[in-house]
Formats: sequence, C-alpha cells, structure tokens
Amino acid sequence: MGMVSGGQLVARMLKKEGVRHLFTLSGLHVAPIYAACVEEGISLIDTRHEQAAAHAADAYARLTRGMGVAVVTAGPGVTDALTGVANAYAASSPMLLLGGAAPTFNQGRGALQEMEQVDLFHRISKWSDRVPSPEAVPHYLAKAFRVALSGRPGPVFLELAWDVLCNGVDEESLRMPERYRTDARVAPDPRKVDEALALLRAAERPAILAGSSIWWDGAWDALRAFAERAQVPVFLNGAGRGCLPAGHPLFFQHSRKEALSGADVVFVIGTPFDFRLNYGAEPTFGAESKIVQVDIDPTELGRNRSVDVGLIADSFSALTALEQGADRARRDTLLSTLREGEARRQATIDEWAKSDSTPIHHYRLAKELSEVANSAGQDPVFIADGGNWVAMAAKVLELRRPGRWLDPGPLGCLGVGAPFALASKVLHPERTCWVVQGDGSFGLNGFDFETAVRFKLPMVCVVGNDAAWGQIRLPQVQMFGEDKSPATRLAPTRYDKVVEAFGGHGEFVTEPSHIRSALERALASGTVACVNVLLDPDAPVKAGAMGYAV
Repeated sequence: MGMVSGGQLVARMLKKEGVRHLFTLSGLHVAPIYAACVEEGISLIDTRHEQAAAHAADAYARLTRGMGVAVVTAGPGVTDALTGVANAYAASSPMLLLGGAAPTFNQGRGALQEMEQVDLFHRISKWSDRVPSPEAVPHYLAKAFRVALSGRPGPVFLELAWDVLCNGVDEESLRMPERYRTDARVAPDPRKVDEALALLRAAERPAILAGSSIWWDGAWDALRAFAERAQVPVFLNGAGRGCLPAGHPLFFQHSRKEALSGADVVFVIGTPFDFRLNYGAEPTFGAESKIVQVDIDPTELGRNRSVDVGLIADSFSALTALEQGADRARRDTLLSTLREGEARRQATIDEWAKSDSTPIHHYRLAKELSEVANSAGQDPVFIADGGNWVAMAAKVLELRRPGRWLDPGPLGCLGVGAPFALASKVLHPERTCWVVQGDGSFGLNGFDFETAVRFKLPMVCVVGNDAAWGQIRLPQVQMFGEDKSPATRLAPTRYDKVVEAFGGHGEFVTEPSHIRSALERALASGTVACVNVLLDPDAPVKAGAMGYAV
C-alpha cells in the first residue's frame, strides 16, 4: 500500500468500467491522467483537435454500447470539445469528457486557461460537476458512469483541477466503489402491451419504424422475431440501420412514405418524433394512424404526436413482449404492394447508378462503393459525414449487420468522419472502414486522417466532391436566387493530395469507369486512403433526391 494520486484513481476507475482507449489532445493540466493510463494499460489516441477527441469518444460509446472517454486540457481544450458533447447528447451517447483545470489554489487569480467550465455543460449533458478532492475521484467517476448509462444514455462532464490529479490519498484508507450501477432492463407494462397487441390484431396495414435503440438495447433479433411473427414491414433509421439485413423480406427502404402515411397502426420504436419524422405530422404519418410508441424515456412518449399506446421500456423487453403475445399473421397483399413500390423506386435509382455522365452522379459512386465494400470476405463499417452525397449514398449502401452504420445523429453535426473512424478501427481492426465524406465536412476534422496514419489505422475516405456546400446551396439558390446565395461554394480541392501529404494513399477520380479500380486500390493500399471523386452538383435535383430541413 502507500499513496495513490487522483490521476491514478481516474485511470483505475476507467479500467474498472472496461474502458480500453482514451481520446485526447495533450495539455499539461491533464498529464497526470496520461501517466496513470500508461500504468493501467489504457491506450491513448491523441487527435489534432479536441472536437475530434470528443467525437471519437462518442463513436467509441456507440460501438461498445458502453462508455467512451475523452480527456482535454483546460479552457480552450474544454470549449473545443463542446460540440462533440452536444452531438453525443442529441444522439443519446454515453460519453465522459474529463476536463483539466488550474490548481485550486490559483483559481480566481487569472491562472492559465482559467474559466468557468462546469456551467457550460448543464444544458447539453446529463450531469456536469467538478471533483473537489483526490479522495472523491472514485465516487464521482462511479456516478458519472451510472448517470451516463442509466435510462436514456447521454454524456457527462467532470472537471479535475491540477492538484486534484496530482495530490495523493492513503490507499489503505480508500474504499473503491463496487456494484455502482445496474444493467437491469426495463420491462413494459403488461396492460399496455395488451393494448398494443389489440391494435395490431385489428390492423390491416401496420408498419414498424425502428431507430437507434434497437442497436443500443441489443434488440435486433427481437425486432426480427416480432416482425416475422406478425408479418409487419420494417423501416430503420439512425443506428438501427443494418439491424434487419438488406435482402430480408420484411426490410423496406424506399417505400417509407407510402407505408407510414397509409398505415392504420405504426409501431415507433426507440426513435423520437423529431424533424427526421416530420414531427409525426402529415404527410409522413396519416392523421388517423394509430401510434404505438416505445421509449425508455417517458418524456418522449407523445412529444409532437398523440400516442395511442405508450410503452415505457427498453426496446429488447418491449419487442420480446410484443412477439410473445402477437398472433401469427399473413399480410401478403400489403407486403407485395409495398415491394412493388420499392422495386419501382429502386429501378429509378439503378438507372442513375448506371449513368456514365460526367461529372459523376452520386448514385453511381454509391453503387460502386457498396459493391466494393461488400465484396467477398469484407465486413464493412460505413461512417456518414456529409450532406447530399451521404443522404443519397444511404439509399444505396448495403448493410448486412447491426452496428455497421455511424452517422452524427439528430444534431446533424459535420466533422465526425475521421474521428468516428478512429474509434471504429481501434475497436475492430478486422473490419474495413469506409468514411462517406462530403468535401465540406472534410475540412472540419480532416487533419485527423493524419492521426489515423500515425496510429496505423487503415481506412478509406470516399470524398464526394461537388465543390460546394451542396445540401445548403441547392435549396438556397432555389429560394433566393444565384446572386443571393453566397458562402455556399467551395473549390474542387485535391483532398487526395492532402491525405497523401499525411503519408496515406490518394486517388483522384473524374470518370465513372475509373471509380471501382480506384476504390479497390485504396482498399488494397493497407493504409489511410482518400478517393476524391468529382460529383455533379446538380445530381440531387436531377434525381429528385434534394432535401433540406430547418
């Protein structure tokens, strides 16, 4: 026994929670944590911007369905990470941000990088506080893990002053927290399950819309079992993508509007009625449609849309109960009608995907990417970071397994590409990682492809380059005209050369016939690669795929 520092206690608690990697950008305020992580065998991935460190911790949490942790220095280090925390909060991702601070004996005297930090996070985290002393570190960390992972998950922030990290505690007198949180599931009210099943039995045109909680709750098998028993078409969004594999007879993608607007009962599972669902209003949903909503957060039930049955439960428990009580059904007419509509829309996409026009059409690039990524022996993960290119690619990219799609979430935050990919590769080096990147979003955290090179984390960034903030520019020009649409153009930058300068591999593509070979060379390079593809800026309008939200 002997003395143990606050920094060492931080590292021990992280190890106890199962955290194997930290994301950071160096600063002396947090150096004691670094030293302690070396002692405990926790790997540090140091990024080129604190926002990237926070984004990477967010992705780490999503991929492990556990804690992701970022450590940043005081002042600007903390403020740089704010956006990553806000994004995690909107996406219900349980990340922990640890921020350094000036020594307590210098606070209030104008110390280096001194500022009020705790208050910054009150509205964008589940809990924000400062650790008062070294002996308090274990219990504050235990509470941080408990709060972040309970109920609807979310980020937390803890401030740790220099002396709190450096000063020692008598290890013999210290009591480390044990069994400080539970992983118990939340079962639905049986009465409400019966009400939901009664609506299902009376339904002729039911539908299931399932979101990110299917992934978070490990509920993909339960979703499939319920859908197959009741023969209900399934639509997925967010991290729910891939939870029913492409090719499953009940998975639908292109007929969501018709299915939801014409449904007599819709099961909305683990996804909010936000802008992505048109706030539950027409024409996305029918005014007369009955709604069964499942969410672990009771405050989400009935937000923006009246709910006929609300189930407070995790998705696994709710779907298991629904499957056990559901009658076996046949809905051949409904499914065939939706499949016919699906085929018509797929045929339109397929025509654009065959286009040999230049500049290259988004759907052509997406189709080539999907086929290369899903070639024999590959287990691809797709990181979505951009506007029109990403939105259109999402309609084409084939997902075969859960947990293989990462996007920013409802905050719509650009710049997650390289940081999310860092987390993906440190956790799953065996999986191929494809960053579906807009040329605008590349500029936010593109320097972290250097981080990937430095840590030997191979990945392929496919830049859809339309030399514009396309998702903003197209509707802005339509609404206000060309002469009143400033700040929406970019240069056709050689992002492939940027990645080459970092020590990676670059490919520049201007012809459709060159896409596949460029993607294959990038994958075969075994390093960080950028395939920079010049896209038609007007393709979203031509294909009827332009969208925007405010």
